[in-house]
Amino acid sequence: MPVLPQKPIIGSVEIVDLPELGLYNIQAKIDTGAATSVLHCENFEIFEKNGHRYIRCELDEHPETKQGKFITITFPIHRERVVKSSFGQAELRHIFITKIKLFDTLFDIKLSVRDRSNMSYPMLLGRNFINKKFLVDVSQKYLAKNTG
Repeated sequence: MPVLPQKPIIGSVEIVDLPELGLYNIQAKIDTGAATSVLHCENFEIFEKNGHRYIRCELDEHPETKQGKFITITFPIHRERVVKSSFGQAELRHIFITKIKLFDTLFDIKLSVRDRSNMSYPMLLGRNFINKKFLVDVSQKYLAKNTG
């Protein structure tokens, strides 16, 4: 029987960094039932410049404490897709690519944004990101701590 390479184990909630966005120590819920990963934002707008579509949004610099100190980010839209929310509502999501840090390692992640102010966690990591990178132990939390 072949030996499988060991994948890092993540818990049901992890603390992640999004360095290209200037966001650190973000609580992210791991959701294997969700296909896409999503980040909370207050407002967003889609605009076109030089034939390319961009998304601009306001992010709370410290969403875990809800201090209300916002930063504005702008990213090129990688793609758009219709996503069904956990409530069964279909909505168009604008996806961009950025970096996420777990286990002191940077990974590419495709993120969409939406208002998650009524949710327990400002970020959700879906199975498109988790797949082939991590195993999930739902009985644990905070296994992927970054040290620096």
